[in-house]
Amino acid sequence: MQRVFYFLLTNIAILLVLSITMRLLGIEPYLTPYGLNYQSLLAFAVIFGMGGAFISLALSKWTAKRLAGARVIESPSNETEAWLTRTVSDLAKESGIGMPEVAIYPAEDMNAFATGMRRDRALVAVSHGLLRRMDRQEIKAVLAHEVSHVANGDMVTLALIQGVVNTFVLFFSRVIGQIVDKAVFRTREGHGPAFWITTIIAEVVLAILASIVVFYFSRKREYRADRGAAGLVGKKPMIEALGALNASLRQPHLPDKMAAFGISGARRRGLAALFATHPDLDDRIKALEASDYPDYK
Repeated sequence: MQRVFYFLLTNIAILLVLSITMRLLGIEPYLTPYGLNYQSLLAFAVIFGMGGAFISLALSKWTAKRLAGARVIESPSNETEAWLTRTVSDLAKESGIGMPEVAIYPAEDMNAFATGMRRDRALVAVSHGLLRRMDRQEIKAVLAHEVSHVANGDMVTLALIQGVVNTFVLFFSRVIGQIVDKAVFRTREGHGPAFWITTIIAEVVLAILASIVVFYFSRKREYRADRGAAGLVGKKPMIEALGALNASLRQPHLPDKMAAFGISGARRRGLAALFATHPDLDDRIKALEASDYPDYK
């Protein structure tokens, strides 16, 4: 219940901020008695599409901590936490980024994620299950993978892609609604119910199709982070870490909103693979085995 509350609160805050932004910029409503004002519609789509994506990114650390129940290690309370923060610090220095916040979240699956708007103020979190069921060489490889995400600026890149996709969906769903309303239902003045019904349907369909593009780039960034981790800790430890994740039969327990940020995702085949945030682990292992990184760092 608390996670749903945080999710709704975040989205309401985003809508409020974007609505105020449109008012301050003096953007006219895109609906007129004579049809669509395309300039205002484009401005609306850009502000809500790009703005929503980047506000979500700006709030990603705050949201992630609450959705996953992550506890940031302010001061290590045991040797494991001390090793964890020290390892992330070393990897961050080698990658040329600022020290991320390090957190542990309560989940029995083996997983980890990184998020944050800035490379020098990111968050890297690991699950209890990963700490208990992996050895330290494998954990270090997972941490290297997450630090590589941060160093590559993957969160910003994905937010940018999501923002562009959102903009197209918002714009063209309303254009389709206008065409159906005027051409099919012959609404002469204003906008009839057909405009709103068609817009909603078109927005859902376009969002599903557009998500294929976002997920494609999400999968590509996983291969890149794997290569980055191999450059930090060596190919063999990263392959062993992916093998350990692959051997686990548990499904990932990250909330859906956080799934794209984790190191592993649910296995999908066929058409469902188009909607996967992560490549199949077997494919990631094969890609690393075929790379020219050394087996040992």
